[in-house]
Amino acid sequence: MKLAWRNLFRNKRRTLIAGLALGLGLAAMIFVDALVIGTVDNMVRLATSSFMGEAQIMNREFRASQAVEAVIADAPAVLSGLKNERLVENYAPRVLSLAMITSPANVSSVQLVGVSPEQEKHLSKIDDAVAQGAFFSGGDERDIVIGVKLAEVLEAGLGDRVVLTVAQANSGDLSQELFRISGIFDIRDRTLNGGLAFVRLGTAQRMLGIGQGIHQVAVKFRDPQSASDTSLPFWGEYSRDGNLALSWGRLMPELQSMIGMSGYATMFIGVVLVGVVAFVILNTLFMSIFERMFEFGVLRALGTRPSGIAQLILFEAGALAAISIIIGCALALALTAVFSVTGINYSGTEFYGMALRELIYPVITPRQYLLFPLYILLFTVMIGIYPAIHAARIPPAQAMRKSF
Repeated sequence: MKLAWRNLFRNKRRTLIAGLALGLGLAAMIFVDALVIGTVDNMVRLATSSFMGEAQIMNREFRASQAVEAVIADAPAVLSGLKNERLVENYAPRVLSLAMITSPANVSSVQLVGVSPEQEKHLSKIDDAVAQGAFFSGGDERDIVIGVKLAEVLEAGLGDRVVLTVAQANSGDLSQELFRISGIFDIRDRTLNGGLAFVRLGTAQRMLGIGQGIHQVAVKFRDPQSASDTSLPFWGEYSRDGNLALSWGRLMPELQSMIGMSGYATMFIGVVLVGVVAFVILNTLFMSIFERMFEFGVLRALGTRPSGIAQLILFEAGALAAISIIIGCALALALTAVFSVTGINYSGTEFYGMALRELIYPVITPRQYLLFPLYILLFTVMIGIYPAIHAARIPPAQAMRKSF
């Protein structure tokens, strides 16, 4: 091992360049992985905190058919259970129905959402996104809050009157009521801005004729990771009596699939980077071998076995990997630490119809500084096998002749 370290530093410039190239590859892999994790966290937080919540409880039939009469079974018991649930930080009951909204200028189909304003404020960000007016500041039952895109379609503004039309549960009779636009929100999501209309929970229940029934309870956990833990008793406890508790991953399978694909993207980038760096390793080791032909010839003439020569080359490859890992981890740590503070601004960029609104911060995990360096060490030693075999097979006489 000592001889391998000494041989490696015979040409310090070449060793430094090779170690720097390999270290840059490692640093790039770590930073890309940290950035992907940060982007995924940002998108999940954006999707769950905007409106959906980290989990939802609903009637199984409502999920399948969106039937207005398919309300949550024994809703008072469900709400009481959530209130005492230690995993849950906040929850918000909702009433949902397709509706038609009409202004003097235009008409549009929307998703009517009946909410409890005080509970909704602690779960979604609709109230924070109100650009004009307020999110149900008074006690007027005729207040309605719509998105900026829907306001454009209706050619209506704050204080204008609109008519909501819904079909009542069971009978299908039409129910119409007049509302005044009390708030216009802009949550930078085309679907939400153009497709939602919020009214008070009691008003929506009365219009739909469902009594005290609710269609959905959006849930926010104290620990966001709870939404991904399918082993928790929470899911079984609230998925009975015809009800269904679903995490955001099951509510948005396309986002879940994208997260799964992000791992492959990191792997692909790693393979490309490591493939390029492999040529650097081969070049470094073969240059070292050709410069020391006479030394290998003498070692073989003195009785050193071919396996000893191969072992020496592999130790040199391992030592080069160790130097590269130190350089790469230091670079990655510095780069990630800087952007973890400053963030990366992708505001306005859309993924799956969702516009990023927050800075992306790379996320450092122990895996990046344990597994990736281990991969580099194993890969470098593996690449070193070919030069090691080549050096071991050179006959002593030929090696000494080539050195002159």
